[in-house]
Amino acid sequence: MRWSVLGVVSLLQMDPKVGDLSGNSLRIQGLLEQARSAGGQVAVSTELAICGYPPRDLLLESDFVKSAMEAALTLPTALPALIGTPLPPDEPRQRPANGVVRVGSSSGTITGHAEGHVVGKKQLLPTYDVFDEARYFEPSNRTGLARSCGGLTLGVTICEDAWQSAGKTPSSYQQDPIEHIAEWGRQGVEIHATVNLSASPFHTQKFQTRLEVARHVAAVLQHPFLLANQVGGNDDLLFDGRSLAVWPSGRAVVAPAWQEGVLMVDLDKPENCQWMASTQTNALCKGEGTLVHLEPSEDGSQLDGSTDDLAYAVITGLSDYCRKSGINGIVLGLSGGIDSAVAACVAVHAVGAENVSGLAMPSRFSSQHSIDDAAHTAHALGLSYAVHPIGGMHDAVEHELASVLAKGHAVAGENVQARLRGLTVMAYSNALGRMAVTTGNKSEIAQGYCTLYGDMAGGYAPLADVYKMEVYALAEWFNARASARGATPPVNESTLTKPPSAELAPNQQDDDTLPPYDVLDNMLRAHIEDGHDAHGMVALGFDEAAVLDVLQRLERNEHKRWQMPPGPRVSSRAFGQGWRRPLASHHQWRTQEEHR
Repeated sequence: MRWSVLGVVSLLQMDPKVGDLSGNSLRIQGLLEQARSAGGQVAVSTELAICGYPPRDLLLESDFVKSAMEAALTLPTALPALIGTPLPPDEPRQRPANGVVRVGSSSGTITGHAEGHVVGKKQLLPTYDVFDEARYFEPSNRTGLARSCGGLTLGVTICEDAWQSAGKTPSSYQQDPIEHIAEWGRQGVEIHATVNLSASPFHTQKFQTRLEVARHVAAVLQHPFLLANQVGGNDDLLFDGRSLAVWPSGRAVVAPAWQEGVLMVDLDKPENCQWMASTQTNALCKGEGTLVHLEPSEDGSQLDGSTDDLAYAVITGLSDYCRKSGINGIVLGLSGGIDSAVAACVAVHAVGAENVSGLAMPSRFSSQHSIDDAAHTAHALGLSYAVHPIGGMHDAVEHELASVLAKGHAVAGENVQARLRGLTVMAYSNALGRMAVTTGNKSEIAQGYCTLYGDMAGGYAPLADVYKMEVYALAEWFNARASARGATPPVNESTLTKPPSAELAPNQQDDDTLPPYDVLDNMLRAHIEDGHDAHGMVALGFDEAAVLDVLQRLERNEHKRWQMPPGPRVSSRAFGQGWRRPLASHHQWRTQEEHR
């Protein structure tokens, strides 16, 4: 490739492991070598690349912060690079800073608000949604500038620093880092580009907002704006990558999602930009996309919000959770229902069929078609499969607890079966040395259609933020991929078409007590993600009685969600860090406005 005269910036789209300073250093070195070999002048990492994002309370350990900075500063590289790292506090009793250091050879010097290699510190610290950065970091009050960095002068920002200017933060901060850089330009400072080291969490439609921010910033600054975004899963948070470069005209170049690699950005010729997938043997590469060029009139809506994106997200979440936790195998219950079938598909794509054990646990209420459907899914996916009936245990427990169960609600008896299945799954999990995963979806979890210490028993919940109708869409996605390669679709027609049921009682169906799932999903989205109260939901056209019932069920079952295993966040508001409802509460829902 013949690069232009102005300059080539390499964006390192990296999948770090939180806390693994030596491992992350090696990953950065591998990407830096790829960038250098391709002719990059300077490289830019993601936010806190050296320690991974989010490090959470590791940042409260002073030795960890110091070790992270030392690991960043001692990276062996011949290519000048801007690396994200925590920085020890400047003064006693202060918190660390979320910073950027310059490493590698270059001519000239670095100027900024700190001595030595530090070229920038994060100014805007988000404390909304899943973020709690004010707990960990001291905000800076000066914007970073890297002079003579590989022959370029670069404005330096970190994630949230760019969002204030575009009006995409919930409230206004007291300063605007982008305006600071724009003011330097008006004063005659020649800035070739502004870079943003980012760890912007994924949710559906998030890329659209990120692109709007980047286009706004490039237009304000009147020079290219480059964003290097983290990729992969860390605990419940997912990062889709999609690093991008945007020019003042609105033209954009976007790296693929769900892949680790290097985006080579030619500042003068967008058409020269290239994507290089990581050559490291353990690199994340779940997606199948390529470099995308967007004209100013294109909004990039085709790049997120699809079932493809959702599928890669949940696969990446489970895969990275296992890999980064040292988990080598998975065991899950197969009921013959849609949720367990899709969870099995996710598991096989995440860790490989040879590392997944499926377990059918029929009771006296299990239909033959459910038993057959579970076997079909297991055999189509090629996972190991066992049938372990719970009838004998069920009879024994009912006999032992007969006097107790006779006094209570029928649900007490039904839950015995769910808890026997949880006991059985965990026994297989311990015996095989494989992590149990749960199969419940967001719609059921929201309404309490899950049993503590039963079907909620497990270490990870891959579908916890996936609505029921999205589960059906994922089933069709996995089936289409199987058909395309000439394999048997893993979710058969019976599983797709039979009425959803827990099969804990004769002729039981979910819609005996819940609205149809297509209606329920829309009601839950309206409240959880769009913020509508009962009055607002009725105004949207939902039945008043159904609204009150759904909201009351949601509130009554908060105790279950406090005890659920982690799962990947794929919506704009998932149960977990972004959902902080009181555990012991009673809210009086109203469907009409009160006028005083």
